Amino acid sequence: MRRAAETEAAALPALLIAAEHLANTVQMGGHGRRRTGPGEEFWQYRAAHSGDAARFVDWRRSARSDTQFIREREMQTAQSLHLWVDPAASMRFTGAATGRAARPEKRDRAQLLALALGISALRAGERVGLASPLAPPRPGKAHLLTLAQALTSETADTDYGTPDLTAVAPQSEVVLISDFLGPPEGIETALTGVADHGVKGALLQVLDPAEEDFPYDGRTIFTSIGGAVQFETREAAGLRARYRDRLAERRDRLETLALRTGWAFSTHHTGAPAQAALLWLHGALGGARR
Repeated sequence: MRRAAETEAAALPALLIAAEHLANTVQMGGHGRRRTGPGEEFWQYRAAHSGDAARFVDWRRSARSDTQFIREREMQTAQSLHLWVDPAASMRFTGAATGRAARPEKRDRAQLLALALGISALRAGERVGLASPLAPPRPGKAHLLTLAQALTSETADTDYGTPDLTAVAPQSEVVLISDFLGPPEGIETALTGVADHGVKGALLQVLDPAEEDFPYDGRTIFTSIGGAVQFETREAAGLRARYRDRLAERRDRLETLALRTGWAFSTHHTGAPAQAALLWLHGALGGARR
């Protein structure tokens, strides 16, 4: 146990560095809600209307025209962002063949994306935490190490994970990152439960390219990462079409769930650059705020 803990601790600096670098390559600026209200940041000028108090008039800007202008500020309401990375055994899969370019485990890519998104949100003044009570949302850069430790310490013995969103406060935002290959009823129950309380967010499905392409032929033994399930076939290629159909059905079901609850859904492959997935997450959260 001690050796495992030391290994996890040693990986934290590398993960933090990689997440900081990824967040720096995708600079989206503050992603607070664009509304007029109390705040320090200038948003826009507008023409003064009847009933506006004189103290709100920007006399320097008004002196350059025949119209009086009001200087509006952007409302700064701190958001709470909850992150969930599936800790189950299936997320440890990588289908990279020996001698080919190495691909990360799905879990490693998911943790990198979640932490990079958390860094961006913290920089924008938001509160960031996990969906579980291990690390409730907090503001500030000092919270980053706690977030990274909690994120990497969550593990599960089951083959597939289901998020527990009971600790998520109403009107918060949530990002769930998983392969979503387990029984779909769990994610459907969790999502519809929080959506009824005004919670918005994004589902990001992370898959290894082998899980998309199913590049297996001949005699093949399929074993779940946890070892609970094993299946042997003499002609794996004959399963390809049915497998792809079932994967497409699962994706359609997730897209329908996201549409029904007002969330966003996308799929990311570990063979693709992480920047594209992070950009999508930024855009998905921005859409949830409008």
